[in-house]
Amino acid sequence: MSRHRALITRPRAEAEALAAALERRGIAAVIAPMLEIVFRPAGPLELDGVQALLCTSANGVRALAQASAERGLPLFAVGDATAAAARHAGFTAVASAAGDADALARLAAARLDPQAGRLLHVAGGAVAGDLAGALAARGFAVARAVLYDARPATALSEEARRALSGGEIDLALFFSPRSAATFVELASAAGLAHACAGITAIAISAAVDRALAALGWRARHIADKPDRRALLEAVDRALKGEDPDVATGR
Repeated sequence: MSRHRALITRPRAEAEALAAALERRGIAAVIAPMLEIVFRPAGPLELDGVQALLCTSANGVRALAQASAERGLPLFAVGDATAAAARHAGFTAVASAAGDADALARLAAARLDPQAGRLLHVAGGAVAGDLAGALAARGFAVARAVLYDARPATALSEEARRALSGGEIDLALFFSPRSAATFVELASAAGLAHACAGITAIAISAAVDRALAALGWRARHIADKPDRRALLEAVDRALKGEDPDVATGR
């Protein structure tokens, strides 16, 4: 009996860790990053007067670790995977919001004092949500350090094209609206949009799912929470044949 195969569209560093988690479930992975992470050259970060760091992705943590030797400032991470990356990089005071940018704003506001200093949001060139605005409404001053760019892929890899055209993919996993939209564009350009009719799409959030709606999927599932654990639980539901979270009209 052949194994299930999943297309992973995350940047490669995160995709490899996810592939290992899928392998433990008996699912083979085809890694096809829709975004390439490129760290920007950065001089020394100005951290005087900064009371805490805000990171909305593991890539932000990695870029921060390259740009600064500081590891003692409190670091607030959007989710558990980002928090784990921060601890792995040596940061010693890490808290996870276990959610999205709104959850991160709530956590920071609950634990920090607006009068104790500014906050530094380590980000990429494209920012989802309005973390700074949410915290400014609570009286905080937030600066942004753009330390990396996420560049969209310009074509599907040969492995991904071959697997899609051969009907070898059962699941496709998506973690951001931008990567989902990039996949829709590239699959359509490659003449492979029809291949999605045999694939169940798993999205980490409703916003990601909306970016996938232009293609005709076999089914679409949405994670209960915007984190990797919940997405893997959605994978389990899909493989058990539970009803999808989104009506596809097929």
